[in-house]
Amino acid sequence: QVHLVESGGGLVQAGRSLRLSCAASGSIASINVMGWYRQAPGKQRELVATRSSGSSTNYAESVRGRFTISGDNAKNTVYLQMNSLKPGDTAVYYCHADVTTINHATSKILRAEYWGQGTQVTVSS
Repeated sequence: QVHLVESGGGLVQAGRSLRLSCAASGSIASINVMGWYRQAPGKQRELVATRSSGSSTNYAESVRGRFTISGDNAKNTVYLQMNSLKPGDTAVYYCHADVTTINHATSKILRAEYWGQGTQVTVSS
């Protein structure tokens, strides 16, 4: 159906920056919301930031002012600019999308949520 591919993760020193990208592909009619979640070892997956197709954004308090989410609706792509990274930001970051898809065989539409495979972000002190 829909495939989300993240990129941009890696190992970085505290205080430095990384930019994550996520591109959605498939039989996409529209994307209502795309965003980023993260899961640290021993922790639940938590929201980092989301962006609607109308460009409204939502941030976790822990990243507000440091992270910026942006996107390109025409490319079904979302970005996460992460500045002033801290060791506490270390986690697997997952792209998420709320997508309306088209089944070309049946001409039916379906709204569903999809997840990427995750990309590791490690911040060293």
